[in-house]
Amino acid sequence: MKKYLFLSSALLGSLVAPAFAATPATDAPAEAPAAEAPEKLTEVVVSATKRATNLQKTPIAISVLSAQSLADRHVESLLDLADGAAPSLRVATFEARQSALTVGIRGIVPFDQNQTARDTPVGVYIDNIYMGRSQGLNAALFDVQRIEILRGPQGTLFGRNTEGGAVSIVTKDPTGVFGGRVQAGFGNYGSKSLEAHLDLPAFDTLAFKIDSVYQHQDPTVKNILPGQAGWNQYDRTGGRLSAKWTPNDKLTGVFSIDASRDESTPNYSQLINYNPLNLTVGTASGNIAPLPSSVVVSGGNRMKRADIGVPQQPSVALTEGAAATFTYHLTPSLDLKSITGYRRVTTDQWDNSGGAHRTPAFAANAAFSRYSLSFLRQHQVSQEFQLIGKTDDIDYVAGIYYFNEHVSEWAATPSTNTWNADGTYTINSQNYTGPVTSSKMGWANKSQMFIARDSVGEATSEAAFGQATWTPSTNKALHLTLGGRVTNDKRTGALTMISNVATPYTLNFKKTRFDPLAIAAYDVTPDAHVYVKYATGYRAGGANDRSTDFRAFGPESVKSYEVGAKLDMFDHKARLNLAAYKMDRENAQLDDSNVDPNPTLPGTTTVNPNFNKNIEFTYNAPTVQKIEGLEAELLVKPTDNLTLGLNYAYTKVPPINSKNNAGVVTTFYTVFTPKNAASVNIDYKKPFGSNGARFEAHLDGNYADAQYTFQNESVMSDSSFIVNGRLAIADIAMQATGTKMTVSLWSRNLLDETYIYRRSAANAKTLGDYGNFNPPRTVGLEVTVAY
Repeated sequence: MKKYLFLSSALLGSLVAPAFAATPATDAPAEAPAAEAPEKLTEVVVSATKRATNLQKTPIAISVLSAQSLADRHVESLLDLADGAAPSLRVATFEARQSALTVGIRGIVPFDQNQTARDTPVGVYIDNIYMGRSQGLNAALFDVQRIEILRGPQGTLFGRNTEGGAVSIVTKDPTGVFGGRVQAGFGNYGSKSLEAHLDLPAFDTLAFKIDSVYQHQDPTVKNILPGQAGWNQYDRTGGRLSAKWTPNDKLTGVFSIDASRDESTPNYSQLINYNPLNLTVGTASGNIAPLPSSVVVSGGNRMKRADIGVPQQPSVALTEGAAATFTYHLTPSLDLKSITGYRRVTTDQWDNSGGAHRTPAFAANAAFSRYSLSFLRQHQVSQEFQLIGKTDDIDYVAGIYYFNEHVSEWAATPSTNTWNADGTYTINSQNYTGPVTSSKMGWANKSQMFIARDSVGEATSEAAFGQATWTPSTNKALHLTLGGRVTNDKRTGALTMISNVATPYTLNFKKTRFDPLAIAAYDVTPDAHVYVKYATGYRAGGANDRSTDFRAFGPESVKSYEVGAKLDMFDHKARLNLAAYKMDRENAQLDDSNVDPNPTLPGTTTVNPNFNKNIEFTYNAPTVQKIEGLEAELLVKPTDNLTLGLNYAYTKVPPINSKNNAGVVTTFYTVFTPKNAASVNIDYKKPFGSNGARFEAHLDGNYADAQYTFQNESVMSDSSFIVNGRLAIADIAMQATGTKMTVSLWSRNLLDETYIYRRSAANAKTLGDYGNFNPPRTVGLEVTVAY
């Protein structure tokens, strides 16, 4: 195996109540009480309010994916949730790259957040530590206890930029009891995986846990250029060491260090059609260039082998971090918690997914195949203090928060191939020795590259927050919650080079913001809870480092109005959670791709022929975007052995029509947000043999309407329906010591559904539409030994 197999780490898989393997499932302590009838649904415990609470009694729209649910779907990284396991959560690649993710909730989905001076609108947290960048999010998951998906603005209790919601990943702490599990598997496309999780016996007041993971898949689209990587391949390794310190019954400390390495290539970009506008084919001005015979028009078929060989090496993302969480029980009803985090991300991006399929036009002796290179370095520190307490009538949380990050990135876009006059092509050399220009450069090292942009940024966020829930002693069914957060954001940055020309552009952003929250909840019965909620959230302003002048933009904000109900029915054999909401999105940050009408050198009137003419400006929308939606989550256990689940999300996000500084009206669409999305699942479990083993069968189907995938294009992707399945013989007793084995057969995209998840018509006048397809069917066998 890899030399770093047991050195780095990420998160996934662990022990959580299996009753919720269906849909939004469970939490660590969600074991059914011994006295409870086995056919009843188990209680789900969440920590969305910074304390352990029953999901059904928490007046927040939350979806929960348990460890069992993740295993049933064979989820190895966050990108595997792109099939729609939680319909309101949308996960996609940025561009076609696995090395950076786009994450959105309830129609608050970014188009381009992968910049040094820009934030995401949905916060991703690992054990309460905010992840500052989209890069590095697709590392392998370690020993995950559950994933909580908090839908809607979370501007009060969560640290940064959660106007759309938050994804909170909770991992498993050391237990102090010897045990663990080893899991190994293999599948098609050369896939193989190995996990090892070890809990060591407590030593005095210390307990240790070691997690390691390895995941590999060969490309699903082969590169015909010898010695080069294919597309949609990955190789992930990771390791983590955690410790739990309990010196007395007042103090608990949990510490962890982790590191992971993710090597991956993008999905292949395919030419969907040629000359869709029926233009005249020819070399004269205004005509569309003839298509070289070597270029394949794939239509709706996913290619298995590239038609054009191009240089391609894996992108590499290195992530590492350390965290320390102390909980001090000041009194039986008051806790003080400290959460300290450090993270570092290094990404080297190599994306040559387009080949000839994204070339503006064919021309003899012209270079083509854009190799998108980006080299990002980021590190962050964060500190949070929480005071969590209660009185006879009030539960409260108060705290302060600090976050600081430094990030830098430079990028280049060399062309790796050149057309010959006869329609064949040659591969350009990565070692270019002549004068560097936008069309003539190498990619062996930075000195040979024409630097498209080079920027740096620093962000600091300071906040004080509080939230209290009052339950009157005269009416224990009523719960009134008020909360607020004061945030002071500062961001500085500089665009030091664009199109290989030094630039003087800087950014200095400051903003103090107050986000309130108000909830009125009522327990209609012990098993029926309703609530109304008002909350706000915001995303800090910044600057677009893809513009020619580091164009600054202001913050955007969301006001949310929500009503919900959480119902346990039929003696806890059915559970229905409903939420309806309306949101006002103000000053939305819009990305307008354009052509620079005046490509001059900075501070001069001299036109630079090498200056980047294709630019992207970001500005704030002048109108309010009205978003509304409906969500339903149903879980039913009709028999002891059978669990059925249905999740549904309706999201209505109107486009924004905006006039830019040049007076041009542009329509902006919200990306990766289907109007209708749903997920269904069936779980069947039955005792197998006489030694406590059981047979498990899982099937889930995930549907999504067609959706926009480019903010400035009205073209839409395909609708999709993805089915995943798993069969297992679980907990086979191996010996008297309690060691048990589970053998499982899994499949993702069981029906081998083929659809375009990302499509562009930007080159319709010069070539045709291009698109990226979803991964093909994968199948595998896994063996897990728990001891």
